[in-house]
Amino acid sequence: MTSETRNKHFFKPSIIDVESSGLGPESYPIEIGVALSSGEQYCSLILPAPSWDTWDRHSELIHGISLEEVMTSGKPIGDVTRELNRLLENRTVYTDGWVVDQRWISQLYYEASIPKQFTVSSLESILSEGQMNIWHESKNHVMRELGLKRHRASADALIIQETYTRTRKLAG
Repeated sequence: MTSETRNKHFFKPSIIDVESSGLGPESYPIEIGVALSSGEQYCSLILPAPSWDTWDRHSELIHGISLEEVMTSGKPIGDVTRELNRLLENRTVYTDGWVVDQRWISQLYYEASIPKQFTVSSLESILSEGQMNIWHESKNHVMRELGLKRHRASADALIIQETYTRTRKLAG
């Protein structure tokens, strides 16, 4: 096995995931989680901007984060964006929900009036066809083995990262 092949097998992408107040156009980010390739993790609830007032009870049931929890434990938007920039500066992070996650991340940085210093790309852009073919089954195994609760940002990011790593090894 060449060092290039070995490195392909051990590549661990940095993953970002966002939980939101709902799925509609008025929704906003309420939690953001990152699993870095180094193994470091970051997660924060986000205190909503004053103009962000749409709350979907169905989404609350899915991710298990109440509006009260967000309001009492959320960090100010500027703090979250600065922390993300510090952690992710000049990196590419991947998401399995690029269409919505990219919108919520952009919304976060727009509201903070802070330029984003990293790139968000679609996970599909680095998945091989072989990985895609075994993704769902592998993800289910990872979730069972890690025993993590889904629909929390940092847990989802870690599940996605581990699923990527395992499917990369299995698919060759």
